[in-house]
Amino acid sequence: MPFKECAVQAARVRDPLAAVFVLFALVGAVFGSWAARVPDVSAQVGAGHSALGVALFCISAGALVSMQTAGGLCARWGAGRVSAAGAVAASVAVVLPGLAGSMGSLCVALLLFGAATGLANVAANSLGVQVQQAVGRPVMSTLHAGFSFGGLGGALVGGVASTVMPAGWHLLVVGVLGLGVSVVIAPALAGFVHGEPAPVPSRERPTASGAAPVIVVLGLIAGCTAFAEGALTDWASLHLREDLHATPMVAGAGYAVFSLAMACARLRGRSLIVRYGDTVVLTSGALLAAVGMLVGAAAPSPFLALAGFVLVGFGLANVFPLAIAKAGLLGGARGVARASSVGYTGLLGGPPIIGLLAGERGLPFALTSVSALAVVAAVLALVVDHRLDGAGSVASVLRAQARARLQPIAERVEVAAQNHSKSLYLLLDQS
Repeated sequence: MPFKECAVQAARVRDPLAAVFVLFALVGAVFGSWAARVPDVSAQVGAGHSALGVALFCISAGALVSMQTAGGLCARWGAGRVSAAGAVAASVAVVLPGLAGSMGSLCVALLLFGAATGLANVAANSLGVQVQQAVGRPVMSTLHAGFSFGGLGGALVGGVASTVMPAGWHLLVVGVLGLGVSVVIAPALAGFVHGEPAPVPSRERPTASGAAPVIVVLGLIAGCTAFAEGALTDWASLHLREDLHATPMVAGAGYAVFSLAMACARLRGRSLIVRYGDTVVLTSGALLAAVGMLVGAAAPSPFLALAGFVLVGFGLANVFPLAIAKAGLLGGARGVARASSVGYTGLLGGPPIIGLLAGERGLPFALTSVSALAVVAAVLALVVDHRLDGAGSVASVLRAQARARLQPIAERVEVAAQNHSKSLYLLLDQS
């Protein structure tokens, strides 16, 4: 019976883990597809840098509104069900920008796009934290690697599609495929139910006092680094095409190489976190991203700029998921929602801010703001480490939770083995 219980528990976690990975990949593909077609949609409505920045702000506004309600929806209906609904909504909403024919219609389309992706992101992160607690090891970086691989695929396909079809048709195809994927993963997402985490020994438990301010600071760390991701999503291709005179194919590779580097680094995230600890991963990653963005912004050639974007991807890879995971340990689903709301403000607010700065000082100068905020993130990571006084390490907490959860099963297995040995001994003795 204990062995059967272990097998059932493993299967119950494995399917949602794969489904959540696919969900992150789907959201990443939606963003990557949009990122590759930003120049085309901008030209379609006749928007300059400043006007495009205003339109992109609508993504932020829509996302912030939906994120404020996403935590409550996850608490009431379950993160799995909300994730399934968010996947459908994001797949439908990505079609809308390609249909825009004016600045007004583009703003409305991006408002809805932001609301849908905001809901999907918060729900996916909340569900990811629950699955991470269920498996007892730091898998958030791996899940976010799905987002990066999805973004890579979306950007590469979008770059090719930009040479053969209008943005509207391309984004329509993306939406239809996204709906198909959503239908496939919905049962596994909606069916996952995870109770309260196993109790954690007091020496491993994050400090309870003042948890809310720490969660906000973790959100700021995520936001500072997500600012860079948002900037590269919407402005990397324009920087390469307009400032460095790259071909459309090379310009589309800007976000792609960034996503590839981020995805590869996230696959190594779990081992890096366990080996070096949360604070080292957060601070070193943020500083590497700062250097990479300076290279990308000041590069005299497209290929040197691409090298800078690769460094940014390596650096940022594990900062956002690790910050969100720590917030989840401190505050559960609502902690994830709060930190995600602050964090995705950077992701979604970065592009319009970059647009406004580019209108005043030029796009290369505007992109250097990414480096400044990455340095701020590194400093904030040190502040969080000092505030928690070394407690609340994601790896140590999850190991403690896994030990506490598996101990009763191990005890039952031991008792069953002892009883089996006694029965076998009596049988041999009688013979």
